[in-house]
Parts: sequence; structure tokens; C-alpha cells
Amino acid sequence: MTGILYGVGVGPGDPELVTVKAARLIADADVVAYHSARHGRSNARACAAPYLREGQTEIRLMYPVTTETTDHPGGYRGALEDFYAGAAEELAAHLAAGRNVALLAEGDPMFYSSYMHMHKRLRDRFECIVVPGVTSISAAAAATGVPLVEADEVLTVLPGTLPASELRRRLADTDAAAIMKLGRTFPTVRGALQGADRDGAAWYVERASRADERVLALGDVSAEDVPYFATVLVPGRINAPTAPSGGEVVVVGLGPGDEAWTTPEVRHELSEATDIVGYRTYTDRVHPRPGQRVHASENRVEAERSRHALELAASGARVAVVSSGDPGVFAMASAVAEVAADPAFHDVTVRVLPGMTAANAVASRAGAPLGHDYAVLSLSDYLKPWAVIEERLRAIAAADLALAVYNPASRTRREQLVRMREVLLEVRARETVVIIGRAVGSADESVTVTTLGAFDPAQVDMRCLLIVGSSRTEVTERAAGRIVHTPRRY
Repeated sequence: MTGILYGVGVGPGDPELVTVKAARLIADADVVAYHSARHGRSNARACAAPYLREGQTEIRLMYPVTTETTDHPGGYRGALEDFYAGAAEELAAHLAAGRNVALLAEGDPMFYSSYMHMHKRLRDRFECIVVPGVTSISAAAAATGVPLVEADEVLTVLPGTLPASELRRRLADTDAAAIMKLGRTFPTVRGALQGADRDGAAWYVERASRADERVLALGDVSAEDVPYFATVLVPGRINAPTAPSGGEVVVVGLGPGDEAWTTPEVRHELSEATDIVGYRTYTDRVHPRPGQRVHASENRVEAERSRHALELAASGARVAVVSSGDPGVFAMASAVAEVAADPAFHDVTVRVLPGMTAANAVASRAGAPLGHDYAVLSLSDYLKPWAVIEERLRAIAAADLALAVYNPASRTRREQLVRMREVLLEVRARETVVIIGRAVGSADESVTVTTLGAFDPAQVDMRCLLIVGSSRTEVTERAAGRIVHTPRRY
């Protein structure tokens, strides 16, 4: 009968954080194994020491390399692969002889642990039982005394070995974070935290739960003193708000519908805001965190909405003004900039963050109809005279540009769409491609490809965006699906 391999989590460092089950299995095991660096010391064994008994066989699995270079022909990874293969066979010999082996793992065996490399190599040959342990993240959070995540906040665990740009992106896109594997990576990690504007709330915890534990604010840490066994925690914003001392307005684009089209940069700003301001249809797409104030208003009050946002910022609030699509395309960025020109708001910071436009979203569903020069036009005559719109339609048609048409119709505004078709047909052929994108990015999405001659304005409602092709725009019927494109060359 073969033995059982127990992957035993011994916790982050304090022997008293070893679970009752782990202590029992360590004491009962015939063989106790643990990994170590070349100096021979093992933190895992130190945690388990009170539970060892006389007569047990101990196996030290000593890494050939840790962070240094190697002359192994397969490089660092090759050296470790050979080591894991040899270590697994050393344990397999004891298991095949019927001995139970407790392989100690710092923290939890399945969480950035060396145990998993043995588990994957031996689980098909022997019974393997994993005993979970307290992770260093749990111990570090306890050491700070600050709740790490609360309510619906999301925790992201990051290795400090990631590139700075990837760390920065993920830090900006989460509520709370735990960053492990520090040591030489600490300067990169600190730079990423600063770049994501998360450093002010970050805690540094070194050797959590051990007698030599240290807990510091990130700014108090010297990079020269950071060991590998350290963790940086960024608590969720409910318990560690990071709002700046002065107010500002950030105008953001949510994208045309699908939440996946909202950029990480915009999500970060929304989570940092104290106040969300916008048209009710768009504020309903935002999921406010506890404590955030949402100021929803009806359509056609852009100036009033902008002034309210700027007044909130002037009083110290961090305000996110939300738009659909891109805020600079027939949306709130222009309105906020116009009101911000008032001398009363000269000291209020205003920033604009881009979003995916509805034109790009609809174009992507059809193929590449905007692949060459194109124009963008709003058909609404609420803020500009119809005569100006008609003049621009003729100029676009004469220039043979593809055209993205925003605000093509509403419940009360239908005749403009009929007139648009008539004006375009004065110059354009009836075979000109027309794409009707409705509610793209939502569950109600539909995309219709037709021609200017066959185009029926009754098909269009306020949730639509139109794309009218140039004379060069082509529709290709394919077995894999129809595709529309405008060539980039003449």
C-alpha cells in the first residue's frame, strides 16, 4: 500500500497560526519535507517545529537557484524544472514504500507555493491531500488593522514581478489589491502604485505574523530594506478613501453600451469620485460604491449639469461627469469646457478621459466601413439650425466621405431623416451602402446593412446610429458572414 502526500499549509510565520488539522498531520507523518534556499533555512519548518516529533525523517528540498543566475543549459527555468523533477522522485520513493509524507508549505499550499509543483507531478501516481493554511495576505491585513475589502469590493492579488505597465493597469482597475513577491521588485511596485494614484492608501507589511513583523505606510519604506517576504496592501476605498485634497471635474466616456467597452482608466476615475453627475440614462449604468453621491438629471440640461459639477468641485468634491460613448463627441466634454470658461471656475481642474464612440462600435459590427476618410455629423437641430446641417450634408456628399450620423431621429423628430436621404441622393448613387446600428453593445443590439435607395427612415429610432458609405464602400457576401469595408486606397 502506498503512502499519502499531504500538502500542509503552515501559515505565514507564527506557529500558532498553524491549523489544528495541519498540526496533527505534521505530527503523524512518517516523513516531513520542506523547501529551502541554498542557505538551508526553511521558514516552513520553523512554523512546524513545535509539532514535529522524534523519529521522523526530514527531507530538505534545496533549490539550486533562487534569484541568482545559473549556468544550466536550460537557464533558470531549466534548472528549476530539473530540480522539481528530482524532488518529486525523492518524495515518490517514500510514498511508494508506504510512508506518509507531509510536505510543508508556507501560507497555503495552492497559493504561490512550491508545493503545487510536487502536487502536479505526483497526483496521478499517489493520493494527494491538500490542507489549506492562513495566507500571508490574511496575516498582513490583520497587521494593518484596516479592513481590506467590504461589501461588493473586489480584491486583486498581484505578483510584483509583473511589468510596471501591467501592475499600473490592474491597480487602476480594482477596488483593493495585495501585491506579493517584493524584494528587488519593490521600486517597480511603488512606481506602479504612484502611477495608478493608489500609493496614498497603501500599507507595507513585512514578515506578517512573525516576531520581526513590520508595518509601515508605503512612503516610509526604504527600497534597500525590502525582503522577498513582504506584502503591499491597498485596502478598498470604503475603508481607505484616496480622494485628493482639492476638487476637480473628470469628464468620462462610458462607451456605447457594453460594460466591457468602458476603459480601466474610466472605471478607476468612477471609483475614486465622490460625486457622479450625468443624464439619468447614463448614471444608471454606473454602479456607485457606498458613500458616493449620484446627481442624475434629465436630457437637454447640459449647461446646468456642467455648472452643478463645477460648483461641487469648487467646494472640494471629486466629480465624475458621465457620458455615453466618448465625452468629446456630441457629449458632455464640450458643455463642461464651455461653463468652465466662466471666471468663477478658473481654479477648478477639468480633465477629459476618452471612451469608445458609438460610430466605432457600429462600424466594428459591420466590418470596416470607416476604414478611410470619414465625417461625423449630428442630425439634431436642437442646438444648430437645420440649414447648417443640410449645407454640411451636401459638402460631405460632394467630398465622397463616409458618414457617421449621430442623433438621426427621436420620438418627435422624424422629417430630418427623410430630408437627409433626399439631400444625399442628389449626389450619391442609390447603391450607396447604409448601415443601421441599433443599441449596439446591449442585449437589444441589431445591425442592418442596406442601401441609400432602399433605406427606410421608419426603421430608425433614437437608439440608432447610421453609417453611410462612400462611393468606394463595398459589401462582400462570404460563407463566414457578410463584411463591409471602405478601402484605404483609391
